[in-house]
Amino acid sequence: MILGLLGLGLTLSAQPGTIATRPANPQSGKVLTMEETILSRELAPKNLYCSWENEKEIRMYQDGKWVLFNIETRLDRPYKPVMKKEKVYKKGRSLYYQSGNGLVLTIGGSRDEDITYGQSVSRNEFGIEDGIFWSPDSTKVAFYKKDESKVTSFPLLDITTRTGSLKEIKYPMAGMDSEIVQVGVYDLIRCRCVYLKVNDFGEDQYLTNVSWTPDGTKVLVQVLDRSQKHMHLNMYDANTGAFVKTLLTEDNAKYVEPQDPVWFVKGTENLFIYRTDNRDGYRNLYLCDLNGNIRRITTTEADVAYVANDGEYVWYTSAELSPVDNHLFRIKITVPSKVGLKGVEAVKIGKPEQLTSEEGWHTIAMSPDCKHYIDSWSSLCVPRMTTLCASDGTAIRTMLTADDPTEDYAYTEITLGTVKSADGKFDNYYRLIKPKDFDPSQKYPVIVYVYGGPHSQMVKNTYMAELRRWEMYMAQRGYLVYVQDNRGTQNRGAAFEKAIHRQCGQAEMADQMEGVKMLMDLPYVDKDRIGVHGWSYGGFMTISLITNYPDVFKVAVAGGPVIDWKWYEVMYGERYMDHPDVNPEGYEKTSLINKAKDLKGKLLICQGAIDPVVLWEHSLSFVRACVVNNVQVDYFPYPCHEHNVSGKDRVHLHDKISMYFEDYL
Repeated sequence: MILGLLGLGLTLSAQPGTIATRPANPQSGKVLTMEETILSRELAPKNLYCSWENEKEIRMYQDGKWVLFNIETRLDRPYKPVMKKEKVYKKGRSLYYQSGNGLVLTIGGSRDEDITYGQSVSRNEFGIEDGIFWSPDSTKVAFYKKDESKVTSFPLLDITTRTGSLKEIKYPMAGMDSEIVQVGVYDLIRCRCVYLKVNDFGEDQYLTNVSWTPDGTKVLVQVLDRSQKHMHLNMYDANTGAFVKTLLTEDNAKYVEPQDPVWFVKGTENLFIYRTDNRDGYRNLYLCDLNGNIRRITTTEADVAYVANDGEYVWYTSAELSPVDNHLFRIKITVPSKVGLKGVEAVKIGKPEQLTSEEGWHTIAMSPDCKHYIDSWSSLCVPRMTTLCASDGTAIRTMLTADDPTEDYAYTEITLGTVKSADGKFDNYYRLIKPKDFDPSQKYPVIVYVYGGPHSQMVKNTYMAELRRWEMYMAQRGYLVYVQDNRGTQNRGAAFEKAIHRQCGQAEMADQMEGVKMLMDLPYVDKDRIGVHGWSYGGFMTISLITNYPDVFKVAVAGGPVIDWKWYEVMYGERYMDHPDVNPEGYEKTSLINKAKDLKGKLLICQGAIDPVVLWEHSLSFVRACVVNNVQVDYFPYPCHEHNVSGKDRVHLHDKISMYFEDYL
């Protein structure tokens, strides 16, 4: 990694744990305003928004207009995006089908406000982002039906009405009744609907990652039990809804978390690719057949992500070179003309080929025929590059080389490095931003920005290591800013990710404190002036840190914090904490209500007043606990905002956060 980074102008440090450093800009440059920090698009590297229109043309938005670029002629032509009128569409809580003659038929609809058709379920967990799934020939559509009649309602106050009014939302809390989900299949030719007969775990189950077989006759569903410890990949008859068979199962004492559909190998009817971290400790790709046989495709001890296949090659991205880098690979698969009963055993799997070479984080968009791909990447000192490549990695055309938009600003030094996890088993990655006019003989206050929860990765070898401009804003005003990924975050394998099970916040805090200890050993750190800030899971971590380590953290700002996991949603909360009845000790230990009495420093809590994700019950209950224990705490709600404060009001939020540190740290 170091050799490649040197070629990009990075400066290496002899400091232990340091990987690379982005040098500071000239200190004579401009200092960020808060409006620039929050709202300016000009300070983000120029991006080329592009996607594949078809096998030969790329749809791009550049210089304020849409164009189509032909990869054969190398010519652009004007393009006007056309909104496609879907013949199956959602309206309100219902799902409709408009036939070719204009007749509108109701696929699913009800006057019951607890019933919803064709929309995302399970609060967007398990990789679920939509509620309709088309068959390969577009003659059938599978869809979700969600019944929330058993789910408890929670009131949100609407202050925009003269006397105030309540808006009730359905919120399935851990340990309480959840939604009931079904998968329906509507035949657009016969205008008839059937529901899949899913009876694995009763009504209290999750139906995830719906897929179709290539011939459109079968539907595959990954069925997960309420505890999320058992998963069945089942096949169902699309015409009758009848259960056909279970193709494979996954069991784990902690949790199984399916996040992807299956991907059929092109040109075959019974071979598909499946991703899981439950068999070999990392999210790897496996070749499966409809007889239930399975073989590992990728054999790296790193998490991988599927990109595409053409029946001859499988393309994927992987963290195998470094957890902070993302590279494209391909593996050749040789499929006999007739796979027959041998299934996966008849397939020859080759060795992986690395296709991207530049150090950094590569995002790939493959063409429909898998003959070309668009590679958009950046690294610590490279703002962004977009390249059109042949499927074997040969570069065809550089489509964008972004300039550094910060060159006129006094951006400070950014270090990318590692520190050992508290258990000594892993290297945790961090970024450290030094203050403006840094003088190693001086002492500086530190702000630890933290998230630390599942499905996150705050530190990558991307432009400025994923820096948020607010971090630079504070660094320009004399603060050291530190950000670290801990155990529990993603892209590091199952052991790393599942270390938090049944005890959210514990391993995360231990790892964050290893980073803080490293900071406190630096001669230019003021040990008596350390603060912490985070939002959502990061808000939970912020309050956890200042109450568990009151002699270390002087000031904290927590946004939208989870306070007690029994008040959080079923799908997420029970995955990581188990059912409250099964893990009462864990819920008790991680509850911040119990820690209010230990608060010594200055703490500001901010929250959207109509937050539907982390309910107001959380932060208000913590404030009440502070009152009961005669502990002072500061509180600032944001009326009319949900979980995140957005728009121009976000400037106010970050002014509030910044002033709090400036006043008290």
